[in-house]
Amino acid sequence: MTWRPALLVLPLAACSCGPPPQDSAFVALAERYIEALLETNPEYATSLGDHRYDHRLDDYSAAGVAQAVALDKKFLAELGAIDPAGLSETNAIDYEILENRLRYGIWAAEELREWEWNPMRYNVGGAVYGLLARDFAPLEERLRNLNERLKGVPAALAAAKANLKNPPRIHTETAILQNPGAVALIGGQLDAFLEEAPPELRAAMEAPRKAAVAALEEYGKWLEEDLLPRSNGDFRIGEEKFRKKLAFVLHSDLSMEEILARAEKKLAESREEMYATALPLYTQAHPGGDVADRRAVIAAVLDKLADTHPDSESILGDAERDLAETTAFTREKKLVSVPDEPLSVILMPEFRRGVSTAYCDSPGPLEKGGETFYAIAPAPQAWSEERKLSLYREYNTYMLKDLTVHEAMPGHYLQLAHANRFRAPTQIRGVFYSGSFVEGWAVYAEQLMSEHGYGGPEVKMQALKMAVRGIINAIIDQKIHAGSMSEEEAMSLMMDEGFQEDGEAAGKWTRARLTSAQLSTYFVGAAEHNDIRDAWRARHGEITDQQAYHDRVLSYGSPPAKFVRRMMGL
Repeated sequence: MTWRPALLVLPLAACSCGPPPQDSAFVALAERYIEALLETNPEYATSLGDHRYDHRLDDYSAAGVAQAVALDKKFLAELGAIDPAGLSETNAIDYEILENRLRYGIWAAEELREWEWNPMRYNVGGAVYGLLARDFAPLEERLRNLNERLKGVPAALAAAKANLKNPPRIHTETAILQNPGAVALIGGQLDAFLEEAPPELRAAMEAPRKAAVAALEEYGKWLEEDLLPRSNGDFRIGEEKFRKKLAFVLHSDLSMEEILARAEKKLAESREEMYATALPLYTQAHPGGDVADRRAVIAAVLDKLADTHPDSESILGDAERDLAETTAFTREKKLVSVPDEPLSVILMPEFRRGVSTAYCDSPGPLEKGGETFYAIAPAPQAWSEERKLSLYREYNTYMLKDLTVHEAMPGHYLQLAHANRFRAPTQIRGVFYSGSFVEGWAVYAEQLMSEHGYGGPEVKMQALKMAVRGIINAIIDQKIHAGSMSEEEAMSLMMDEGFQEDGEAAGKWTRARLTSAQLSTYFVGAAEHNDIRDAWRARHGEITDQQAYHDRVLSYGSPPAKFVRRMMGL
């Protein structure tokens, strides 16, 4: 049976004289803004599932950036003429989400100015891959649109050269590593799709394809020989910018200081829970052993668990097995309604590697149907065998089960499938989802599965380790970008306090420098999901129907958690 969120139908007596006075004006404005946004951001439109602009690339030029800012300023002024007090609850929440998005877009372009210092923004691989990954239209139609996008690749890369001034070295190095993936996608992997295309289309694509590959190869050379030597920018965005970006990204009532204080407190509490979970496993393996050194006990148990791990050849098959297992467990325990949308485990595309080990790629909220991909990256071939082993020990057999919970079931895949079924007068909530709500749910899902016994104490140890990782993510995110945390200090915190393997910690140090504010979403989001549950229990008592409760939490789309709390009357 396909699940749909329940609709609340009010008796006629509850209605007054039609919708609140400002609702029509807000809905019209939101529709006009989204239409303008999709038209001027065709790659984003594709990712959301609107395919009217699949034949175009974004305008990466400085003029394109200025046009986007002007659009946001125009609609922010129009939004200011609408009184949110005159809106229905649903529209009032979407008003706040839209206002935050408009202000963030203006600030990001004018103050953060990432378009001037982050070469990773100019990776066109995603614009190509987005037309190939899903069968949302006949292949011939998708290839014709792709051909038009290929024609725009040289201009996009020319804009990168014109815009990029003094990037941080780590951003240029990562762009250099990702660029060959885009070359391989267009220059080689596209062949498998072209084999099914009509001869005239293959012929028409030959010249644009060659030009795109040549432009990418020349761009890669430019990155290495021109941009890299002058990539001396600071990867730290600084306290002032970090504070503002964090507020925009999280859209939370928690301040930067509150987040750090809660994270450090939770880290200490989680370490104690790890010790309590590890102790029986330790005493079973070491009868009569010394248990006074808490860290040593935890480390010994994690080290033993890490001995059982996948490798580059087995990791996809292991994840597929775990997906079947976590799906069956979620259904059996009736934790939350399980969607029936298709889900596949895939090897992470090369052009997307270098930032994370795994991700969930769900169809956009405007997509009609569509498949979700749980993507996993093997250890980089350039790594030493020792570092590769370190990564697989980190993502050992038990950790891979927990990772599958996070990325797929009942984590990202499940939550986003629920969110895509949400309906409101506007599409604001679907187009501008909350990263902290989404990531927070995935972390909360790990906790939920452990609470109900999934995988026993072995998987619970990994879930706790992942929770500690999320806590440390928030700490290093803030201390790196709003402070001066060094690589040595970050690695020590991750490895000594978080029990991370060297490979994982090294990857996270890279990711922390490449991004800002995003690493805080895991801890903040999970904390807010637990705050919602605590508030529900305080008002209604213990939760006896897990499925009904969690279905309700997920029935509002993916807004910031504070709005879910409001809609649940908490």
